[in-house]
Amino acid sequence: MTSPETETTVAQLPARTQTAAADTHASMPAKAIRDVAVMTWRNLIHISRAPMQLSDVTIQPVLFTLLFVYVLGAGITIAHGGSYADYAIAGLLAMNLVTSTIGTAVGLSEDLGKGVIDRFRTLPMWRPAVLVGRSLTDFLASILCAAIVMVTGLVVGWHAGAGVGIGDVLAGVGLFLLFAYALSWGCACLGIYTQDVESSQGLGMVVLFPMALISNALVPTQHMPAFFRAIADWNPVSAVTAAARQLFGNPNPAATVHVWPMEHPIAASLIWSLGLLAIFAPLAVHLYRTRVKD
Repeated sequence: MTSPETETTVAQLPARTQTAAADTHASMPAKAIRDVAVMTWRNLIHISRAPMQLSDVTIQPVLFTLLFVYVLGAGITIAHGGSYADYAIAGLLAMNLVTSTIGTAVGLSEDLGKGVIDRFRTLPMWRPAVLVGRSLTDFLASILCAAIVMVTGLVVGWHAGAGVGIGDVLAGVGLFLLFAYALSWGCACLGIYTQDVESSQGLGMVVLFPMALISNALVPTQHMPAFFRAIADWNPVSAVTAAARQLFGNPNPAATVHVWPMEHPIAASLIWSLGLLAIFAPLAVHLYRTRVKD
């Protein structure tokens, strides 16, 4: 026969189990944040041991800025006598930040290929922390890239327009960083889907480099062939670049283009960025769980 004490203990078990479950559920956000912080720190340590990984966000921006301003700029005339340096800096931000997001694909593909992810699966960690940690690491790299482009721009003669405050400039850079972060989740999908680093890097450049070039980043779209002009005017890179030029107070020939993204570049930039993020972030998590058989 069960004693009253035993009956009391058995009766209390469900309540205690529910309390423990509630405590575990309540601690999940904090645990997820800790896991993301650990993965981000792990990626930063790897970069510190191989700093040349950052060449695409440190050396490349300087080279691109100097080459495009002094070489390409010598043959391009901006309407109403505007400076090509003033016109180009927003485009160079776009080109450098867009092409650097391929690092997300390469990093994830490398971890998956080396079996590092299999080790992480044995740990009691929040599984998407690998993806979020990688995206945050690359977001920090994007901030560094943007800062280098802006400083190099100041050296070659770029300046904001009259009446433009520091808040406007920061808002323009912020639009680029948001777009680059959203695009990095698309690259995460690419890195998870491909089977090796070479494939992810090659396919990434095939997609991202034309995306950066067929836009208003480096040249006005008005003189492009009709087919490419239509693509460029609806390209999200063009929207973000036009929005930044508007906020910087720099020459912005796209303002005369009568398509919705060019007439409302700031709104178009936010829609593109948030839309890409809403699509690619859940897709990356799904592909990751499928790839590692979570």
